[in-house]
Amino acid sequence: MFPIKRIKIRSDQTGLYFRDGEFKRLLGEGRHRFVDPLCKVRVEIVSRRDPWLVHDKLDVIAKSGALEDRAEVVDLTDYQRALVWIDGRFSRILPPGLYVYWTGHRNVKVELIDAHKVRFEHSDLKVIVRTSTAKQVLDICAVERNHVGVLYQDGDYVETLSPGQYAFWKGAAETRIVQVDTRETTADVSGQEILTADKVTLRMNAVVTYRIVDARKAVSATDDVRQTLYREAQLALRAVIGARELDSFLADKDAVGGDIEILVRRRAGELGLEVVSVGIRDVILPGDMKDLMNKVTEAKKAAEANLIARREETAAMRSQANTAKLLESNPTLMRLRELEVLETVATDGKLNVVLGEKGLADRVVNLL
Repeated sequence: MFPIKRIKIRSDQTGLYFRDGEFKRLLGEGRHRFVDPLCKVRVEIVSRRDPWLVHDKLDVIAKSGALEDRAEVVDLTDYQRALVWIDGRFSRILPPGLYVYWTGHRNVKVELIDAHKVRFEHSDLKVIVRTSTAKQVLDICAVERNHVGVLYQDGDYVETLSPGQYAFWKGAAETRIVQVDTRETTADVSGQEILTADKVTLRMNAVVTYRIVDARKAVSATDDVRQTLYREAQLALRAVIGARELDSFLADKDAVGGDIEILVRRRAGELGLEVVSVGIRDVILPGDMKDLMNKVTEAKKAAEANLIARREETAAMRSQANTAKLLESNPTLMRLRELEVLETVATDGKLNVVLGEKGLADRVVNLL
């Protein structure tokens, strides 16, 4: 009597029938019996609840044609990728290779992607990049707020990216993104010792406010755009201050700042920068020069004070002369003036006065 193998396959299962080590066909739901006296029959039961079929002989099974109308076969070349959704939810990204997904029991959707285009763009990008398989096949990066990203592929400039999230296929090209801050930035140009036109050495600090308007230029024109702008500001300071005498410089520092800004702005445009403002923050003179200037200032102020005092004295004397002329020509006014003086004196002490016809001064009897 020959031995009989009995196999039961449920509704959510499929049987892979092998005979003598070779795949023959699929077995559907139900009970199956096999007469196998030489033990050459082998049946592997797989669950279709997991839609992804994994098998060491997957290529043989797929090419046999047995999977037609029961599964979707995805065979990806080097420049192809696939996005898989299961029951309306994103599942994974498939790299190049052969894949089989059961259909019917689960709703499986496979979307083929051409990877010749290095940058991966998709309406569901945010959902896709959160999966574990995305990091295996994609280089994922984000350009921060108030920044732009300068994109290079294989060393060549491609485009400037606005803030957001981006993904690029691994292995398709060497991709690099340089993030550039587009906000206003301040560069301190401090501790500059400069010789003026009249041979006075001074030490000064300046500040340059700028922002990046052309990110590609800022990245490619120099290896460090901030350091380059710093050096240009140094040279501009020396050129402008060195052409002016100290008094001229101190009298109009705003004009000096404007001249420096013109020189810096010209070079900044070549670096992809826009200069917002240039200002002179501190001017430090040598100790002996400060003492000398303090003496000059003190002398000027003393002369101004003396001039003002003389002007006030002259004005007072002129006023007294005018008053004397007026009183001389008007005796009644003189008498009223005498009474005002007596009233003022009387408020401070005791005053006894005898007035007569010949005038106040001749008739004073007792003044305490």
